[in-house]
Amino acid sequence: MGGRGTKPRRAAGPRVSRRTFALGAVGAAAVVGLGGVKFLPSKTLLRPPGGQDEVQLVRGCLHCEKCREVCPKHAIAPAHLEDGILNARTPRMDFKSGWCDFCENEPGGPKCVAACPTHALACPDPASVIIGKAVLNRDWCLAAKGMGCHECVDVCNYDALELGADNVPVVNVNACNGCGACEWACISLSAGSISAGATDRAIVIRPTEEVEA
Repeated sequence: MGGRGTKPRRAAGPRVSRRTFALGAVGAAAVVGLGGVKFLPSKTLLRPPGGQDEVQLVRGCLHCEKCREVCPKHAIAPAHLEDGILNARTPRMDFKSGWCDFCENEPGGPKCVAACPTHALACPDPASVIIGKAVLNRDWCLAAKGMGCHECVDVCNYDALELGADNVPVVNVNACNGCGACEWACISLSAGSISAGATDRAIVIRPTEEVEA
């Protein structure tokens, strides 16, 4: 695979249409009515590359969804109102639908960054971006049940997953960048009612703050 150090072109970005500007103005008015960016959402979301600065993203996002539209892996989705009123319709990662390869084979770097008309997404160095960290739930993991599954290990391109002595995946947190390939590939839920009480896939990406807490 190509290197992740290619810097995205930050030349003239997409022009903002009147409709997009109007939508952004409505959102901005709502933000002002709630006290501006000081009223930050309480829920931490997984953001696309370049969206790790919450203040910058909330302040600049026009809710135009251009980043979602151009994502070649279909890994970006709009946040919902239950994610926080200021988060609503801002971009979040959806690793149930795809994963992020940081557009390493695309000229100019991440397409979501290039498509953002306000630079709410700003990614000077894709190689340094940390979207989140993988977390394994052994109680739901098929490998932990002796079923020989290692789908998540097979798809990891960053040496962040390996099989432990008991053949259960182990996460190298220091190597994980939260690309989501492991969560996207996990079959713990689709393989039948194997884990009683399971409400999510056995390996998921969590915000870095939650993993370090």
